[in-house]
Amino acid sequence: MPFDEVHGRASAGAGGVAPIRFGILGAARIADLALFTPARETGDRLVAVAARSVARARTFAEAHHIERVHTDYAGVCADPEVEVVYNPLANALHGPWNLAAVRAGKHVLSEKPFAANAAEARGVAAAAREAGVTVVEGFHYLHHPVMRRVLALVDSGEIGQPVRVEVHMAMAAPADTDPRWSWELAGGATMDLGCYALHAHRVLGRWLGGEPSVVDGRAKERAGHPRVDEWLEADLEFPGGGTGFVRCSMDDEPRMTLRVIGTAGELAAANFVLPHRDDRITVRTKSGGRRIERLGRRSSYLYQLEALGEHLRTGVPLPLDLTDAVTNAELVDAAYLAAGLPVRAALTTSEVTG
Repeated sequence: MPFDEVHGRASAGAGGVAPIRFGILGAARIADLALFTPARETGDRLVAVAARSVARARTFAEAHHIERVHTDYAGVCADPEVEVVYNPLANALHGPWNLAAVRAGKHVLSEKPFAANAAEARGVAAAAREAGVTVVEGFHYLHHPVMRRVLALVDSGEIGQPVRVEVHMAMAAPADTDPRWSWELAGGATMDLGCYALHAHRVLGRWLGGEPSVVDGRAKERAGHPRVDEWLEADLEFPGGGTGFVRCSMDDEPRMTLRVIGTAGELAAANFVLPHRDDRITVRTKSGGRRIERLGRRSSYLYQLEALGEHLRTGVPLPLDLTDAVTNAELVDAAYLAAGLPVRAALTTSEVTG
């Protein structure tokens, strides 16, 4: 069965459907790339925002043309005009506020990771199923033609039977005070980058016998931040016998590459996570063929927003669901344990509301 028939169409134009009405939690920088810029093209509305202080929220709202400000995150979740809550808060606040939005009857677009750990992810997923709302983990890359072409090429058999997947993800080090280095806020390279790398392995598992498992891992803690991984490597194994490798680092030269090796060749995506920066796929075959395909630099976040709108307005399936979010959290937990680091801890109720 063609990939599109299995997963639904990844993208379609807004095409006259009613705009999505978003409420935004926090004043995160990622919101501009992930929501505000795409929403200007789709015509979706930025209805409400709250931040750590009302003054910060007002400044943010003015800068991004958000219609109104609430005094706290709960106010955004309770706003009757808000249809979808967008959650780009620190990692440890994803699970609790995804859950709060679900309990308020809202759909949720959550930045990855879905929750601090798999147990918390299961709780959010159960609540979302009970409430009958859509909760999407923001793996935007999956909607872009680059990743869709990777999957189509693998499915075509051009590189033969896949036997190995390799993903390298790295970025320059954030400031030492950045929440991504905070144990309390569920920081670490695997939470910020590795969740993508592990997810890509899982997506490709369809051609390698099923879900991969972590068989070994190594990590280095960030100096001054015990238990927080500066980098982590994981070796994976697929049920069909293929292998995988993940390296994620938050203190290295920027890199976001995906390589799939098959019995008849290989392919490599130059930047599968942010293809608007580099949309190349290189295909090599053992017969000596080599070519570069370019799939377009339109933002993966725009494709994601269009797919969400089409799903909410017309019921077109999304390629991601709650089971996927929980399974990915389980693999993240497994990578930490294999590397000798603890699973990220969920915040208590008092830590969330205090």
